[in-house]
Amino acid sequence: MSQRDPELLLQELGGWDWELCRRELPAVLPRLLSLYQESEDWTEHIRVLRILTEMFLPHISLADLEQTFFSKVLPKTLQLFDNLMYELSSEAKGLTSQNTELRCTVRNLLQTMVQLLETLTGCVRYLCTLQECVPLESIRTLPSSVLYVIKNTFTHCKDSESVYCGHLHLISDLLQAMFKETYSLQKQLMELLDMISMDSTSTEDNITDMVSVIHTVLEICSVISNMDHALHANTWKFIIKQSLKHHSLLQCHLKHSDILSGLCKDTLLSFQSCLQLAEQMKMSEIQEGTDLRLFQKTVKLCRFFANSLVHYTKEFLSFFSDSCSQLHQLFLQIYSKFPPSLYAPEILEVHRDEISRVFLVALDPLINQLLPFTPFMEQVLSEKLDLPAEQQLPQCLILITIMDKLSSQPEEVQTLWNTGKSLSLFSALFFSFQQCSGELSLPVCLPEVISTGQPAAPITLYHYVCVHLCSFIASTPPSHFPQLEYALLDAVLGSSMITSLLAMDSWCFLARYGTAELCAHHVVVIAHLIKSWPSDSYQVSALGVLLRRMLFLMAPDHQAKFAHKFLPEEVENLAVWQHISLKALNPDLRKRVACQLCVAGLAQCRRWLNSRRALGELRPVNTALSVLLAACNFAGDTLEAELQASVLGVLSQFWSFLQAKQVSEEPSLQQTLCLLLHLLEFFIQALDAELITQVFALQSSLFRLDPPDHIRLAMVDFLSSMGKVFIPQEAQRQVVPQLSCLFASLLADQTWLIHQHALEAFTHFAEETSHEDIVPQCLNSEETKNKVVSFLAKMRQVEETIEARIERMKQERIICSAQLMKKDGELESTGEPLAKRACHPPSEEQYKSAVGTMEGAVEAVKLLLRKGSPPAWLAVKLEALHTAIATLRDSVR
Repeated sequence: MSQRDPELLLQELGGWDWELCRRELPAVLPRLLSLYQESEDWTEHIRVLRILTEMFLPHISLADLEQTFFSKVLPKTLQLFDNLMYELSSEAKGLTSQNTELRCTVRNLLQTMVQLLETLTGCVRYLCTLQECVPLESIRTLPSSVLYVIKNTFTHCKDSESVYCGHLHLISDLLQAMFKETYSLQKQLMELLDMISMDSTSTEDNITDMVSVIHTVLEICSVISNMDHALHANTWKFIIKQSLKHHSLLQCHLKHSDILSGLCKDTLLSFQSCLQLAEQMKMSEIQEGTDLRLFQKTVKLCRFFANSLVHYTKEFLSFFSDSCSQLHQLFLQIYSKFPPSLYAPEILEVHRDEISRVFLVALDPLINQLLPFTPFMEQVLSEKLDLPAEQQLPQCLILITIMDKLSSQPEEVQTLWNTGKSLSLFSALFFSFQQCSGELSLPVCLPEVISTGQPAAPITLYHYVCVHLCSFIASTPPSHFPQLEYALLDAVLGSSMITSLLAMDSWCFLARYGTAELCAHHVVVIAHLIKSWPSDSYQVSALGVLLRRMLFLMAPDHQAKFAHKFLPEEVENLAVWQHISLKALNPDLRKRVACQLCVAGLAQCRRWLNSRRALGELRPVNTALSVLLAACNFAGDTLEAELQASVLGVLSQFWSFLQAKQVSEEPSLQQTLCLLLHLLEFFIQALDAELITQVFALQSSLFRLDPPDHIRLAMVDFLSSMGKVFIPQEAQRQVVPQLSCLFASLLADQTWLIHQHALEAFTHFAEETSHEDIVPQCLNSEETKNKVVSFLAKMRQVEETIEARIERMKQERIICSAQLMKKDGELESTGEPLAKRACHPPSEEQYKSAVGTMEGAVEAVKLLLRKGSPPAWLAVKLEALHTAIATLRDSVR
């Protein structure tokens, strides 16, 4: 054997057999290692490395591998690898098809890189053939060195488009070979690492090395995420498998948040790729071929990630305290890009069903695992989520999914969610539902099984949430009713009408599903709330609607007790009874209550009519009129003729002093007018010519002053009822032109709600009236005629496409959110002491209101003087008032 010439040594070794290599190992190995360290030529370097790994490595004992071989060979190998990479990156910048010399150089470098990878793969492959278990300490340097090569090679391949400056075609064959060899090297390394066993006797160094391996493979995952599906999945499979395999040893050392973040990120990337492919297939109208196969593979990759998340979370959930926002965001982002979200791409139903069946079903168990985890509950029910518009519906659907699953959970898990920390699950759902204005308006639909054994049918979002919420309420333990009742009441009193309606529907379900005593208790509580709240607040209107519905669900004996507790004849209870439909009561109780309400209501009205008629005292009068309206509407057929005549007589007195200008300026009088108009509908056929003339004169005068919408709607309803009336001859000359003018104006109203009601009212009037000559007078323009004809023919005026409607809903949501943020900003405290309130001058509206009150008082005194002799002190009092008014007049001149 040559002692001097390295080349002769290498040539000589080429003729050695297996046995000779084993026998000469102690003498030759040191010289080869020395030659390897000193070699500067890449070709010779690869040649020596191959001899070392293929001829002498198999003869080194397992116990000596690390110390004798890997610790001495691999550092130099990594140095060679780094030099090759540096040369490749440097030379690649100038690569062109014209520069043949440089192209040849680059190709040689790539070929050398492939040979290096092949040699490393062979080395790892040999270790995999060993029958005995390979201790980690025997190959300590190998995993980290090989992973370093794998990571940087894949990175080079990923960045090849920019590295080779658009000249990939010149070296694509070798680049592909390099990728494949790196793929093989990784596969062999993972096979080797899978053979390594660790137990409680493993050293701290072994644990540290295995943790480092897993973290480095995690970094490789981020590099290859978009390169190859199978490679990506197998790499993640290794991470999950090794983490679970060595669970007890590694759990306190792994970067769980990084692993979870990587899983969530790659899950989303795969899901987005599915949607992109599905969208492309819909646009191209091609449902088979390469795109379909790629779509199906990507959906399966999504399922793999979902299963991986489920397995990893099951084992390491306790380490996710700071990572729950990532899991929450994963669900939110997935559902925000998937139907029925307004922000989802348009895909075919068959593709949507496949994604749902293969991927979403696999992801569903993850929520089950997270339910007992307090940090996840706190994240999902947080008051400070501040979600963007596209994630509001997903949040609502997540909460519904949690509700569906909670009934099968242990009591402590149900308590965790139903009591919450800042919000209960009930309150969170109502808040989330309130944010879905666009989806509710469209409305979006979700599949739901309505009848057992029947296929799922699409139902609106409102219906879907209501069904699932009621189902959850049915399974809620009585110990959690305080949280449920609080959330229901809070939602009913909230500013969102549709959320209030959902709470009412749910509350009524609770009343029907629960005991009769529970229903009665809730009705009494609601009634007391109505009595204690200012009657002009919108909250009282919502409570009134709820009370009206709940009374229908009460047992008859509880209704009787309610009527005894809130006696109809007592004035303070009229605020409650004005909201109740007397149809809910049994016939005998209804008749008695209606009579008592009428008596009490009439007494209240008469007291005001016979007093000074101060506008500031109108609130109880309006309550009395509301009670009379409730009695007439829901029990009018039970009222005696004498009582009906009394009601009509009192109503007639109001019209004698109502003035259009005063009504237009005073909100309380506006409410009075609306109630009077609705009451007159009940007595419409009993109105005399004088009263009809008064009513239409006031309406015509008021309309010229541009009254608010609620007055216009009351006018519309009253005009509709005029079809039942034959207008007395003496009133026709004045009333008919006013009636036709009012109808014409309301039919031309630009507010869609008033316009729609006017169309319906005019149709009813035209069908019933005996004054047929009035009908054409109401249609004073071609535009109005066309709108009426279209309404009768049930033709839509404007056909809006689904796409346009969705876009409009998105814009409306943005505008509403901006307004709410602006309002919140105005109301937000600065944290500093409040400044003194500025003294603003009184507004014109305040002056008008004050003067209107004075005018009303004067009219009331005039009416009293016509009825009888005044008291002796009146003249003195009027003189004093005259002096005061003169002083006021002088001060404004």
